[in-house]
Parts: sequence; structure tokens; C-alpha cells
Amino acid sequence: MTPIIHWNEFMSPIWLSLRVSIVSSVIVFILGIIVARMMTRRKVRGRIWIETFFMLPLVLPPTVVGFILLVLLGRRGFIGETIEYLFRQPIIFTWIAAVVAAVVVAFPLVYQTMKVGFQSVDPSLEDAARSNGANEWQVLWHVTLPLASRSLFVAFILGFARGLGEFGATLMVAGNIPTRTQTLPTAIYVAVDTGNMQLAWLWTIAIMIISFLLLMITNLKKS
Repeated sequence: MTPIIHWNEFMSPIWLSLRVSIVSSVIVFILGIIVARMMTRRKVRGRIWIETFFMLPLVLPPTVVGFILLVLLGRRGFIGETIEYLFRQPIIFTWIAAVVAAVVVAFPLVYQTMKVGFQSVDPSLEDAARSNGANEWQVLWHVTLPLASRSLFVAFILGFARGLGEFGATLMVAGNIPTRTQTLPTAIYVAVDTGNMQLAWLWTIAIMIISFLLLMITNLKKS
């Protein structure tokens, strides 16, 4: 007998994944601009060590990243304990924890893309703006960001896509609570595990369509 698929049951992981991806991509986009510009425009001591640390989530198994986040954000972790003290509720096993996981795993990809974009901007153009009286904020807003806009746009889309597909770290810190923390990747995993292949296929098709559209937008922007 084919199981009945309810609309709310089908859409819940999709909406949650989109919300997590939007929030995380905005956060990582802002962080990426700050860090990438600093690393490309200033002499930073220990640059190799810092950039190696930035890239770790890209090469570590997602479960390892998730375990580290679980230790840090859990009730006995320094960050988790502080957040619970300030806001009177834990961050672990909430959709906010899924956002944190998405930010961590997406940052290396966003940072590298933005770094290339900032490196393509001629520093003499920024110096010319400063010599005409522009402050650092004006230089960034009117010179650097417009000239690096293509790379920044691609970085945002890639960060969104990476957050949308995150599974291992999200499962570790946010769990798989239907309507609360169940994202598309975790929902597909549970559907397959319970033998609901029809629902798994529908969710798989949904995430494939979203990912295809994101990559198409990225390729169009690059061309």
C-alpha cells in the first residue's frame, strides 16, 4: 500500500531548509566580506595558519565538524552554556543550531570565492578613492564591492547551495525533529531508512531542482 503523503509533511523540510540556507548565507556572506577583504588588503601575521584553519571544515568529515560544534554549543560547552544563561534556552537541537552548522561548512567556500574577487580588484583604484577624501567605508561600498560584485554574487549562491545540502554536521547539532529541525537532507535520510521511497524521491527531486537552478544562476553570472 502506497503511504499517503500530506502537503504539510512534504513542505515542512523544504521551508525549513530554505530558511536555514537564507539566514546562514546572509551571515556567512557578511563574515566573508569582512574576513576576505582583511586578508587580501592587510598584512596579517600567521596568514597560512589562519587560512588553513578556515579551510578545515571543507576537508574534515561532516560528523567531525558536527561533533566539535556539539561540544561547543552543548549545555556543557562554553558557548552553549553562555547562550543558555543569556537567553534562557539551549541552542542545541534547534533550527538555529542548523544555521550555525551551515555557516561553518559554507564559510570556506564563500571565503575562497570572495578572496579571488577582492584580489582581482586593483588596489590603486582604492588608493585613488582615499586620496580624494573617501573613508574606508566609502571605499568598500563604492569601489571594492562593485568591482568584485560578480565574485560576491557567486559566493552568496554557492554558500546558499552548500547550506541547503548540509547533512552530517546538522544532524549532530540540530537533530532530526519534524517541523522543527528536519531539513531536506535529513528528511530524505529518514524516508529511505523507513522505506518511504516515494517521499524520498519527491524530496530528492525538490532539492535537485533547487540546486540545479542555483548552479544555473551561478554559471550565467560567470559567463
